[in-house]
Order: sequence, then structure tokens, then C-alpha cells
Amino acid sequence: MNMHTPSLADLQQAMRRSLLEGASESAAATVLADGLDPQARLNIYRNTAEGVLVDALRLAFPAVQRLVGGDFFEGAVRLFMHASPPHSAWLDDYGAQFPSFLARMPQLSSVRYVVDVARFEWQVNGVLHAPDIAPLDPVRLARLDEGALGLLRLSPHPATRLLRCDAPADAIWRAVLQQDDAALRAIDLADKPVHLLVQRVDEGVDTLRLSAGEWRISKALFAGEGLGAALTRAPEADGLALIGAYLARGCFARTSQIASRIRIDQGSST
Repeated sequence: MNMHTPSLADLQQAMRRSLLEGASESAAATVLADGLDPQARLNIYRNTAEGVLVDALRLAFPAVQRLVGGDFFEGAVRLFMHASPPHSAWLDDYGAQFPSFLARMPQLSSVRYVVDVARFEWQVNGVLHAPDIAPLDPVRLARLDEGALGLLRLSPHPATRLLRCDAPADAIWRAVLQQDDAALRAIDLADKPVHLLVQRVDEGVDTLRLSAGEWRISKALFAGEGLGAALTRAPEADGLALIGAYLARGCFARTSQIASRIRIDQGSST
């Protein structure tokens, strides 16, 4: 008779392997039959867990699901969850690697814009679930002289992100969710890359397209460079107007010597 009693940690690891890897032997050995085969009991839990993860990614990537179809999306998610299982119970944070996973799927090699839409939707998910903190009040900067302003470093608001896409992911996302066939037909997938500011606003999510110069300045600002240094990244752009617009939109949370977190997704190139 086996007198070994597994620890709680052992049981949790066995259950995790059963739910996410299909390795049920060690978990089944600890389950009482009580009228139902232990493996059958574990299958119920496994199906429930997988269904929860599929639903979580459906909520995070609704436009991607519509673009590829429900069956393909669910199949991709089930492959993804085994390759990249969640490491936290907070499912709003699950799916960061899903766009990269889609990029490696050969079935999507001819529709690369789907990956950009996935990357865009993950940024949307991020700003929607970001902490609700007060934006920087521009009045706080009024007392700074020109030299101090040039050295000032701004910390991006957690509900504001930067994203570069080869495809017009913002336009595709909006047209797909609004089921606007005319807008979809008008999109030119061969158009130049788009540089985006993605931001949570009172009405939901807003996006702002940036010029190449504005993108370079924005990257520098969000990476924590001083205002003066950031403006030199694109002297041809109206950087002061851009910073003023960002302050008016509440894109910064506070001033700091070093930006606390960087929210830039540059895509395949800069």
C-alpha cells in the first residue's frame, strides 16, 4: 500500500499538468472515483479551463476572431494555451504573446495584416485595463523656465500606448467591429506603415495617427528622454504642438527623471 501523501504543492502541480498539458496520471491517482472515473472528472475540469481561456482571448481579440473565423480562432487559441499557459489568475493580462504566436502560424502567412490587428487589439486591451490614475496637470509645468523644460522627462500615462504597424490595423479593426463592408473595401493594405497613439478615453478607446517625425518624438518621450532631446529627433515636425496636444489629451501621468514604464510596440521595424 502506498502511504505517500502528496503535498498541496504536488497536488497543484499535478492538476496544472492535467489541465494544461493533458498529463493526468499523477492527478488521477489522487481523485476519488465516487461513481465517476477520475479521468472523466479531470476532463470536466480541463474542458472548463480551456473554455475559460478561449473566452478570455475572444474578449481580447474580437476583430481577429471575425477576420479568421470562429473555428480557426478557437483552434489557434487552444494551440496557444498549451504553448503559453497563463502564469497568473488575472486573465485580463493573458494573451500578450498571442500576436507573436499568430505570426508563426503558416496558415496566416498570406494575411499578415491579421497579426497587426492582433497587436493593435492587445494594446487596446492594455489601455482598457490600465490603472485609472490622474493625468499630469499642464499647469504644473507653467513655472518651469526654458532650460528646465528642455531637461524635463515625462512618464507616459498607463492608459496610453504607442504602436507601429505595417498594415492599417486601426482602420481594419474599426471596420471589422462596425461591420462596415464599404470601409473594409476602401482599405489599401499596401499603404505605408501607420504609427499610432492608442489611448483610453471616456468614450472607450481613441487612436491618433502620427507622422514619421511625430513618431520619432513620441518614441523618445515615452522612453523617458528629456523634452529637448526628444524634439531633436525630428526637427522638421512641430514637436511643441505635439507635446501640447499630448498634455491636453492626458497622455502623461507625472514628471520624473526616468520614465517608469515604456509603452512602445514598434513592430517589425522602426
